[in-house]
Amino acid sequence: MSQLAIDYDDVVAAHRRLAGIAHHTPVLRSTTADERSGAALHFKAEHLQRIGAFKFRGGYNAISQFDRGQKAAGVIAFSSGNHAQAIALSARLHGIRAVIVMPEDAPAIKIAATRGYGAEVVLYDRYTQDREALGRELAEAEGLTLIPPFNHPHVMAGQGTAAKELFDDVGELDALIVPLGGGGLLSGCATVARARYPGCRVIGIEPEAGNDAQRSLDSGEIVSIATPRTIADGAQTQALGSLTFPVVQQCVDEIVTVTDAELVEAMGFLAGRMKQFVEPTGCLAAAAAFAGRVRIEGQRVGIVLSGGNVDLNRFAELISPVRD
Repeated sequence: MSQLAIDYDDVVAAHRRLAGIAHHTPVLRSTTADERSGAALHFKAEHLQRIGAFKFRGGYNAISQFDRGQKAAGVIAFSSGNHAQAIALSARLHGIRAVIVMPEDAPAIKIAATRGYGAEVVLYDRYTQDREALGRELAEAEGLTLIPPFNHPHVMAGQGTAAKELFDDVGELDALIVPLGGGGLLSGCATVARARYPGCRVIGIEPEAGNDAQRSLDSGEIVSIATPRTIADGAQTQALGSLTFPVVQQCVDEIVTVTDAELVEAMGFLAGRMKQFVEPTGCLAAAAAFAGRVRIEGQRVGIVLSGGNVDLNRFAELISPVRD
């Protein structure tokens, strides 16, 4: 087995750095959700995290390890929204400059929040421009430290603290179901699961239109795709990272996809029955459980609700019944 980018000790260290800074988010239960899925579902409510998503964990953990020179120069990141806000707020908490490269079609609420945290926002066209190249050019030109949204050991370890808290709160689970874009959250959570409860199945969920990770796991190498067109904007990644993919290979049991329609159905259920406002990407794991995409009948299951940053009008538009 090859050496992986992070181990459980890295997650424990990240958890110490985040203590008193990140929210210890609650674990939600729903009798109706259990009946619907045939399993005992434990929802890790990361949509209630600071900046409205799990991304704060990784962003803060990364910036908290900057040296004096890095802090003086500042940080740059590229993101569709949640990592953007995570870096923006983490930079403000550390008193350093932040520049964020964001797609021009990112939800307005995410762009506004990122600027609200004090970051400088640079917009780009996600379908014609390379955000990584743009980010690296700006980093080199201005001496900024680039923190990518998932392919970074400190980010991965920080995201894993969500699973650590879940296991700390509820104990052993039969399965842990996690949203999947670039693999930062999944790799961090899978690292924790393998260390704490090796028998726990770890399942990543990505949009059907963007199943690059599923194809990568099947082929044994990273598969890159065109930017997928899906309402799950936080999972519009083109490929897993060079650091996240080996963790997914070694620690994840299965990758499953869900449709946009199933995401909308999950959004409606979480809002209507559980009174939880969760963005499409944040519903990936829940949608898989509700739609029967994973076999979990009779099991104790962890479900990560990864974020809640979606424009109110867009949310209403998505969950409104279709009329002729």
